[in-house]
Amino acid sequence: MKIYVVGIGPGDSKFMTPAAKAAIEKSDVIAGYTLYVDLIKDMTCGKEIRATSMKKEVERCRMALDACLEGKTVAFVCSGDAGVYGMAGIMCQVAEEHPEVEIEVVPGITAACSGAAVLGAPLIHDFAVISLSDLLTPWEKIEKRLKLAAEADFVLVLYNPKSKKRVMHLDRAVELVGMSRDMNTPCGYVKNIGREGERGTVCTLAELSGNDDIDMFTTVFIGNSQTEVINGRLVTPRGYRDV
Repeated sequence: MKIYVVGIGPGDSKFMTPAAKAAIEKSDVIAGYTLYVDLIKDMTCGKEIRATSMKKEVERCRMALDACLEGKTVAFVCSGDAGVYGMAGIMCQVAEEHPEVEIEVVPGITAACSGAAVLGAPLIHDFAVISLSDLLTPWEKIEKRLKLAAEADFVLVLYNPKSKKRVMHLDRAVELVGMSRDMNTPCGYVKNIGREGERGTVCTLAELSGNDDIDMFTTVFIGNSQTEVINGRLVTPRGYRDV
């Protein structure tokens, strides 16, 4: 009995790893969020689909586990990397009382990496990834992480920067980062990474605040004190030329 927890990357099959494709091919059942299952519909012909709408993560894990306990091999798909804000952890928790079920986590390309490639090379040096969603994490803790990471001069990658209900979180994040970083710091954001309508924009820290172009399908990159724009590309040097 086996469940593959599969990171399918940003969406386009060309960014999916051979291991991810192989896991889907080997599986009898494809489980996951409806949108993500739809992204790989060209690979699921003849397979059983078990999908749910958004915000039913535990239910999806139980569906995957039930299918596995029925003797079926399951591919539980997630966007990006299954272990980075993905479903690998909760799948392990839900299946805790079934040690007989083998769980294999198949990594994928997370938005930090695929979005950085669109903008140039902003993550060449140390960086921190922080989600601005306070659905499962208290906002006070998110604010603390933003302040400390900014003070430590990490390049910041912000997931879930804005939604219909969370319209001010990004503006507050910019305010907090701006306490220890110049408002002209080079930044950028990428919309619809690896999907139709993909677009990367280079801007400043100040231009992130009040930006109505940024939504829940956007990943934000905030440069550090060394980040610069080179021929339109966002680049954080690591210092090789100074050695």
